[in-house]
Amino acid sequence: MITTLILVAGSFVLGSIPFSVLLGRIVLGKDITKYGDGNPGAANVFRAGSPVLGFIAVLLDLGKGVPFLLLARLYYDSPPAALVVIGIASILGHAYSPMLRFKGGKAVSVTFGTLIGMLEPAMLFSFTVSVILGAITLKNHSWVVMMGPAGATIFLIITGSPGWQMFYIFLIAVVFAAKHHSQLSESPGFNHRIESAITLLMGRHR
Repeated sequence: MITTLILVAGSFVLGSIPFSVLLGRIVLGKDITKYGDGNPGAANVFRAGSPVLGFIAVLLDLGKGVPFLLLARLYYDSPPAALVVIGIASILGHAYSPMLRFKGGKAVSVTFGTLIGMLEPAMLFSFTVSVILGAITLKNHSWVVMMGPAGATIFLIITGSPGWQMFYIFLIAVVFAAKHHSQLSESPGFNHRIESAITLLMGRHR
């Protein structure tokens, strides 16, 4: 129990470090929250004018979700319940960082990091494919993000995966919904290429 609490605390603290904000201030000399949607995440590092630094920020945010889960999985052989708590602690640390007065990022990259750290290929595969499909077909970024937990849940149910995995995906969906709620009130919309293809097909069948 003590080991799990230490891993949870470490995961939360690491998750709460706002690498994107720090990179913006130290390297670019800019406040990235003044760009785009004001989110203190990697996307606004790109918008602040540095694709290379933006890519580094994505990798750092991704990396926040990995180490404590790997420790729990490979070194301490922690049970699934502990993995769930350690993983969600990292996501919550990023999404509600005390270093940013509990106004953190949207937690997409760090979530992928936790799915890598879980060492559960079914979760990572289904989540990633679902987000990619969302990015191809939908216009609204927030709905694209929500495709991850939605698609992963369906896949895990079909394949008869353990209940703890579906519960973890559910918790991710709750955090995503909380962080993206304002955009989720808007229509998902179709990607313009998909929309054009549907319009063309409908025209041919009239």
